[in-house]
Amino acid sequence: MAEHIVVIGAGYTGLAAAKLAARWTDARVTLVNARDRFVERVRLHQFAAGQELRDLPLTDLLKGTGVDLVVDRVTAIDPEARKVQLTGGALAYDRLVYALGSHANLDQVPGAAEHAHAVSTREDAEKLATALLDARTVVVAGGGLTGIETAAELAESRPDLDVLLVTGGALGQDLSEKGRRYLRRSFDRLGVRVRDHVTVTEVRADGLVLDTGESVAADAVVWTAGFSVPDLAARAGLAVDARGRVVVDGTLTSVSHPEVIAVGDAAAIKRLDGLELRMACATGLPTTQKALRGLARRLDGREPAALDFRYTQQCISLGRRDGLIQFVNADDSPKERILTGRAAARYKELIVRATVLFERHPVLPAG
Repeated sequence: MAEHIVVIGAGYTGLAAAKLAARWTDARVTLVNARDRFVERVRLHQFAAGQELRDLPLTDLLKGTGVDLVVDRVTAIDPEARKVQLTGGALAYDRLVYALGSHANLDQVPGAAEHAHAVSTREDAEKLATALLDARTVVVAGGGLTGIETAAELAESRPDLDVLLVTGGALGQDLSEKGRRYLRRSFDRLGVRVRDHVTVTEVRADGLVLDTGESVAADAVVWTAGFSVPDLAARAGLAVDARGRVVVDGTLTSVSHPEVIAVGDAAAIKRLDGLELRMACATGLPTTQKALRGLARRLDGREPAALDFRYTQQCISLGRRDGLIQFVNADDSPKERILTGRAAARYKELIVRATVLFERHPVLPAG
C-alpha cells in the first residue's frame, strides 16, 4: 500500500511540498490548511496600504495534482501514533511535512499583543488596513526587510500619513554602504522618518515608549520587529531550537523523528558550513524542493543529497515605483553591487510574480 504523506500548512513552502510529493512519489498526499485560499504573504504590506490582492483558491492551485485538500486547523501532533489532530477529527500519516510557517512575535514587549498590528497574516493585514482608514500617524517598529517595505508602501500609498520607522540597529544595517545610502535617499523622498539605535519597551493604545523614556504618539503601530513559530512541534516532542523551530539535518529531516520533514520558516535550516538560513521565500522555495527531492529518493531506496545552498540577492520594494536589489555573496553578506529605481521595482515585481508561478509549477532549474 502506498504511503500517506500529510503536509500541514499551505503557505509558500507547504503548497509546493504537497505538489512536489504528489509529482515525485507514489504516495497519497493530503494538504491541511486553516484557510481555503493561498495568501501572498510577501504582498500583505500592499494589502494593508489599500491595494487589492489576487484571489488564489487552493482548489485551483491543486487542480490535476491528485493532492487531497483538508481545510481545517491542526491542534496537535502525535508522533508516536503518527497522527495530526484537527478541530474536526484526526488524520493518520506515514510521513509528515511540517510547514506551518511563522507569525509576528507580539509577545516581545508589553502592550504589543493588545495594541500593535502586524502584516504576517491576511487577518493581520485586514485589521491594519481598517485601523489606517482614519489614521494620520503610523509607527513601524522593526528595521528588517518587512519593516522597510511596509514603511515605504504606506508612505507612497498614503502621502497623508506621517510614517516613522524605529529600529534597534542602524537602518539597512545588513546592506552594503551603497545600499544604505540609497535606502536613506528613498525614505527621504517618501517622507519616512527614521529613529534607529532605539528599543521599544512598551506599546500603548496611543503609541509606544522607547528605551530613552520618550513616548512616541501614533494612531497605529505596526510590529515587524520579530517573528515566532507555532508551538505544535515543541508540544509534540520534536527536537526544536530556542525559537521553537524544528531542528533538521542536511536533508531537512527532523533529527529526532525521521518520518518528519520540516520546511520554511518553522524549520531551523543550516548550510553545510553551519550558517543558519534566514526566513524568506529565497530560502524556503529552493530548500523545499531539495527536501522533497530527498524524500522521493528515500522512498525509492536511495540516499538523499545534503543541502548545498547559496544566496544571490535580497529584493526590497520601496513602494510600487522604486526598489533596491542588494546582490549578496553565497553566505548572504552584501556585495557593493546594487540595482535601484524603477528597474529594481520591476525586478522585485517579477520575483514576486514568479513565486506564484512556482506554486503552480513548483520546480526550480537547480532541482
